[in-house]
Amino acid sequence: MNIYSYLLFLLLAAGLIQNSHGFSIKEATIKDIQQAFEDKTLTSRKLVEFYIQQIEALNPLLKAVIEVNPDVLDQADQADKERSKGGSFSGMHGIPILIKDNIATKDKLNTSCGSYALVGSVVPRDAGVVAKLRKSGALIMGKASMTEWGAIRAPKLPSGWCAVSGQVQNPYYLSGNPCGSSSGSAIAVTANLIIVSLGTETDGSILCPCSHNSVCGIKPTLGLCSRSGMIPIAPSLDTVGPIGKTVTDAVYVLDEIVGDDEFDSEATNSLKDFIPKDGYKQFLKKDGLAGKRIGVVRTPFYTFPAGSPLHKLFADHIETMKKAGAVIVDKLNIPNINTVLNPALSGETQVEMFEFKAALNAYLGLISSPVRSLAEVIAFNTKNPSLEKTPTYGQDMLVAAERTSGKIGAAEIKVLEKMKKIDKDGFVTMMETNNLDAVVTPGNQFSTVLAIGGHP
Repeated sequence: MNIYSYLLFLLLAAGLIQNSHGFSIKEATIKDIQQAFEDKTLTSRKLVEFYIQQIEALNPLLKAVIEVNPDVLDQADQADKERSKGGSFSGMHGIPILIKDNIATKDKLNTSCGSYALVGSVVPRDAGVVAKLRKSGALIMGKASMTEWGAIRAPKLPSGWCAVSGQVQNPYYLSGNPCGSSSGSAIAVTANLIIVSLGTETDGSILCPCSHNSVCGIKPTLGLCSRSGMIPIAPSLDTVGPIGKTVTDAVYVLDEIVGDDEFDSEATNSLKDFIPKDGYKQFLKKDGLAGKRIGVVRTPFYTFPAGSPLHKLFADHIETMKKAGAVIVDKLNIPNINTVLNPALSGETQVEMFEFKAALNAYLGLISSPVRSLAEVIAFNTKNPSLEKTPTYGQDMLVAAERTSGKIGAAEIKVLEKMKKIDKDGFVTMMETNNLDAVVTPGNQFSTVLAIGGHP
């Protein structure tokens, strides 16, 4: 049996797993699961046991999960006990969720960013979003794999590879690009290793793996969700977001993780008043597109030959939106798009380098860790070439970041201001001039346009 047949066998076998009452967990939505809880045809323990079985069966091949929380069954039992007493609960109560390995959890799990340099480190508290999830009654299932250091280690580093868990695999096409850096978070949802997960994005790290693995990821506006406890790349660009099979499932998570946080107050305080009182689920309406102005930016993202399957598919999607009442504003252009998409010209590369050193050193100063600075991370990789595959992949970007001053002075502020101006003169101007509610493009390449302005 070849590896492709083996994976198909495992997927089919896993799909036959049901609980004793006949409720099929596979492909169920959060709403389905909550209804099963209410009908007493499913418990959180049975749900968690199902995902543990899935992980045991498929993860040796997919490598999407770094570790399972040894306390997750106890959490499930507690959730079942709470529901048995009756009362009102959040949509995430009793629902397991995987957390990307660069988001801190104050429990028995590591927060390693995929690097052996941080294995065994101890965080002072849960990340802001994890604390909110626990408060909602969600169950912390474990840690999802990722591209090591959020793909800022070296250009040669493959998407979805990290030293701690190895190379993840795209469930639909094992030799295909899984994309990253939230690769494990997306793959786990795709392959039914979990129902929802958390990822992080600086530029494309949620949108790209979700696109490549055919799940829904939401990259929130910068500051909508706390980044405290997240191993950073660039605070001017970083955000945390949910991943699910459906928009609705992702929104269930989003509703629980948005809001202010005293440990990321500068970012979250600026947006807390824009969060709708009753959350985002209220906007999940079948007629939600009626009257909305949707812009279509084709250049340079639309590269499909006329008559190709992708050409037809994109046209069909636009027609679907029209039938739903959307106003399509087609063939729009961002005047400075070539500058926007070139990180060296826009300033994005420089921002990632100088902010990474300062932000990482600050994070490492808050935790108990074998390494205390970016310089020590680089030294660890040099001293552990077999563990970290340093000769193969290198660490060029880490070294480049270490060469910066690590401070935000006049020169750095000038680069940040330039990036904001490029965003204002390009994307923002297009949105405002055409009075758009949203933009549609094929694939995930538009992530860079959104990244430099902190847009969702």
